[in-house]
Amino acid sequence: MSVPKPLAGKVVLITGAAKRLGKASAFALAQAGADIAITFRNSAKDAERTRRELELAGVNALAIQCDVTDPQSVRAAVKSTTKQLGGLDILVNNAGVYETVEFEDIPIEQWDSIFATNVRGPFLMSKEALPYLRRREGRIINLGSLGGLQAWPTHVHYCSSKAALHMLTKAMAKALAPKISVNCVAPGMIDLGEKAASQFMRRMAKQTPMQRNGTGEDVAAAVLFFATAPSFITGQILVVDGGLSL
Repeated sequence: MSVPKPLAGKVVLITGAAKRLGKASAFALAQAGADIAITFRNSAKDAERTRRELELAGVNALAIQCDVTDPQSVRAAVKSTTKQLGGLDILVNNAGVYETVEFEDIPIEQWDSIFATNVRGPFLMSKEALPYLRRREGRIINLGSLGGLQAWPTHVHYCSSKAALHMLTKAMAKALAPKISVNCVAPGMIDLGEKAASQFMRRMAKQTPMQRNGTGEDVAAAVLFFATAPSFITGQILVVDGGLSL
């Protein structure tokens, strides 16, 4: 029995997808039939491994070095994707920075740096991809955070940047309608198996109504939902947190 491929013939560009949540989302979209371009900044080996694994899933795949804060780098990544894969249907703005710093210890440079990646990056990528997405009535999916909805005292700059990304999602949804839908997936506590975080993750699982933390596959399923949902669904923030925010 053949598995349905709702994204067959589609091209996806997903930023920061050499590993972790970006990689999980890339695989979910590839399994749905899409050709995939992933970007990476420093993780060249991981990106090449992910690219090969994506090709084994039966799709065309590219790995492109890109700094999402740099307009020229962003332009080159979009150009390379559309030239080699024949266009662009879905942009997933996944690249992001997460940091824990006490409020009084946040230097201005660090404040600016996190906004450059988490807000300016998706803005630059979306702007550059716009002509290609318009041509195919495409979609933009941003990766927000529960931290963009809740105030975390040791993550003030991070929370502020993700709240800005949530509003960017809503404003872009109105600005780019009716040709392009724009939505956002906001993960809660996602356990990626990191030993340093294991104790914290166990504690958070107990506080979560679903009695577990999220997985990369949970987030990827939400990204896939927006990639295949009716375009009438736009401007939405889908929280993937097992009920933690309730």
